[in-house]
Amino acid sequence: MKKSFVFWVEEYFYSPSFLQKLLSLLFLPLSYLYCFLMYLRFKSKNAEDFGLKVISVGNLNVGGSGKTPLVSALAQRYEKSAIVLRGYGRDSKGLHIVSDGSNILCDVNVSGDEAMIYAKKVSNAIVIVSEDRKIAIQKAKEMGAKILFLDDAYSKHDINKLDFLIEVESKNRRCLPSGPYRERLWKEKRAIILKDGVDFKRVVELKDRCDKMSLLTAIARPRRLDSYLPNVVSKNYFEDHHSFKKNELEEILQRDNSDSLLVTYKDFVKVESFGLPLSLLDMHMEVDKKVFEIIGTYIES
Repeated sequence: MKKSFVFWVEEYFYSPSFLQKLLSLLFLPLSYLYCFLMYLRFKSKNAEDFGLKVISVGNLNVGGSGKTPLVSALAQRYEKSAIVLRGYGRDSKGLHIVSDGSNILCDVNVSGDEAMIYAKKVSNAIVIVSEDRKIAIQKAKEMGAKILFLDDAYSKHDINKLDFLIEVESKNRRCLPSGPYRERLWKEKRAIILKDGVDFKRVVELKDRCDKMSLLTAIARPRRLDSYLPNVVSKNYFEDHHSFKKNELEEILQRDNSDSLLVTYKDFVKVESFGLPLSLLDMHMEVDKKVFEIIGTYIES
């Protein structure tokens, strides 16, 4: 039921049917109210400075945009860096240090999938999950961080930071619940828009390829993968941040008579311990030098 609802919502926001378009129109009064309340919330906040450089990478809409590989690509370039995120989909609450910059200190159930990606991909960075970003920023500072990256924190208007926003193309530009936008780019707030193919480029590498592979993925808007996929026996989509059970994967392998499961890194960190045959669709970002020049100017300011 949950899986069906999640995919229905993704379709409603990004590829609506005629009836879904009518429903979106009915929700317009609520969207105007929601957007107005978000603006009042923005105006009520005063940005707090934490004594270190904070950079946020996010997007205005719900759903995936490539934040995780982009943050990874940026954070890898700096010494004494830290990455802070909420940790969606984790089985824990509160603040947890996922990595101290040398060692991974918890498992993926505690960290959540995205935080574990950071801990493995950016092994020299401090990685912290916390619902309260301010507490996490202070903790990272105490641990020696000099530059900090926030995953998806445009809406944290009470934190002094440099905001990058990944542009996501959508014909529906309305706010929730009529459209996918969580917030507007307020004209009083400075943010830098990054465009795929201009400011960064996605590079995908297929590792441990097999003749017969079944795609398994639990990312938002999974059809984004289609342009990077080789031939697969089947495509098995689960809701974003889904916690896999080993028997779910075994059933797919047996049903398809596949040699391996083709997964993204976000899925890999959750299923690698199962001991099943895996092929990896590994993505990284090549970031244009002008983005690093913007960060350099911000650091020096």
